[in-house]
Amino acid sequence: MRFLLVVFLTFVFANASSSYNLGKKLYLERGCFSCHGMKLEGMHMYPRLANRAQGFLTYKLKRFRDKKSDNQQQEMMIAFAESLSDEDIKNLTTFMTNFVEENNGDRYDDSFQVQGDGGS
Repeated sequence: MRFLLVVFLTFVFANASSSYNLGKKLYLERGCFSCHGMKLEGMHMYPRLANRAQGFLTYKLKRFRDKKSDNQQQEMMIAFAESLSDEDIKNLTTFMTNFVEENNGDRYDDSFQVQGDGGS
């Protein structure tokens, strides 16, 4: 019985992880980051998507897919959402709802201090 529980939990966690990763891949492939940002923070007049309620995000994407919007600004989302399947929407909203910022350790180290020679 314990073995079945372990297998079931492993499957559930693996599936959740893959749904998140598939959503991330779809977010990048579709170019969502160009308006909503790499950290899903929203840019200019475009809304923040990170850590929003999954039900709300699903509702909005399905409305856009059905060519419905609440205002003129939202109409541009219709073209992006028209070809999304229910599985795509699930993966995207899983990614957006559970978004965790990745720490990039390969950035330029600007803490170097030049002393004594005037920086030459």
